[in-house]
Amino acid sequence: MLDYLLFKKNRGKLKNSINPGAICVFESNDQMPTNADGLMPFRQNNDLFYLTGVDQEETSLIIYPDAKNEDYREILFIKKTNETIRVWEGHKLTKKEAQKKSGIKTVLWHDELLSILNKLIPDCSCIYLSSNEHPRANIIVESRNARLKNKLKCLFPKNTFKQAAPIMHQIRSIKEIEEIQTIQKACDITKSGFNRILKFIKPGIFEYNIQAELIHDFINHSSKGFAYEPILASGKNACILHYTDNNQVLKKGDVILMDFGAEYNNYASDLTRCVPVSGKFTTRQKKVYKSVLRVMKGAKKMLQPGVFLNDYEKNVGKLMEKELVDLGLISIEEIKRQSAPAYKKYFMHGTSHHLGLDVHDVSDASLPLSEGMVLTCEPGIYIPEENLGIRLENDILISKNKAVDLMSEILIEPEEIENEING
Repeated sequence: MLDYLLFKKNRGKLKNSINPGAICVFESNDQMPTNADGLMPFRQNNDLFYLTGVDQEETSLIIYPDAKNEDYREILFIKKTNETIRVWEGHKLTKKEAQKKSGIKTVLWHDELLSILNKLIPDCSCIYLSSNEHPRANIIVESRNARLKNKLKCLFPKNTFKQAAPIMHQIRSIKEIEEIQTIQKACDITKSGFNRILKFIKPGIFEYNIQAELIHDFINHSSKGFAYEPILASGKNACILHYTDNNQVLKKGDVILMDFGAEYNNYASDLTRCVPVSGKFTTRQKKVYKSVLRVMKGAKKMLQPGVFLNDYEKNVGKLMEKELVDLGLISIEEIKRQSAPAYKKYFMHGTSHHLGLDVHDVSDASLPLSEGMVLTCEPGIYIPEENLGIRLENDILISKNKAVDLMSEILIEPEEIENEING
């Protein structure tokens, strides 16, 4: 488990980034309903976990570095438990356990949150609140953080409110060594799952059979399960970028594209591999595969401190143009007269995204890559008319002098994969 010193360090970064006299408030995620009295598995708000290490519902955090009372400079609020909750839901954190996990001295029951805020806010300069500002977010459900914001704006209409998200995006994007080690562990579990399924893949099984083998292996290696909905896309399904039905039979001669990753201690991994269902790539399949692999190897070398992702993507596009011309998919003439990148017909998504507590982790897009960031590298070529989609993906740590591949031990060369399947 992660040590409280990590979360203390993370809170220190936040304190150093906020306005003097400011107070910050973070809420846990809701427990989301399914139907009737059912609940989805709980998933903690990542900002709250990053700052406290507490993975439990009905949790709140106040950070107020300039509070006159030292006991109120960090306050953790946790769910007040009772005998009924213990019997029906199990053990919940005690105050002492929450102190040990988070490193926060002052731990109170959650029902005291508003009374404490009423006491502290009149003296603060501004209020930082948490919100989901991810550029890909499609928010249709009001969160606990949003409800708290509405309530506080009614109670304190004259106060200045600020978003904590820009600060959190910047500090979360650069990982501490403990976070990198946790992501590496998630990658190692993913490797185990991939090795398990290599000899399992054959014509006649279903995509979901592979999913079942993976979740079996992940849970047996102390993972909660998948870091995101896995994509197990055989044949033409591989040309659907976010295919998650995973319900088709694997056919002889097809290639299956598998995009999956284990989660460990709330941190994600993200892998993509393509495997020939019959054990051998055809000449054409291998040629496309090697094109994607060359782009991946070239792109990894570009992931260096000081690089801006927009420039990086343009340079990866140039690598992909050459490969698509060599494959006969686009022509030099098309590239010369293009108004939009011609390669986008066969490679329509970005090459890299940040990775951490979120699979598509938060970051400040206006800043260049820095040492300590972790990103994916995942070029692909998708040819619907050939029922073929090839994508390869590893997780890359930006270090001082080079890109460090956290998945370098996972088989990727096409001959290695064929040998392992048939060995």
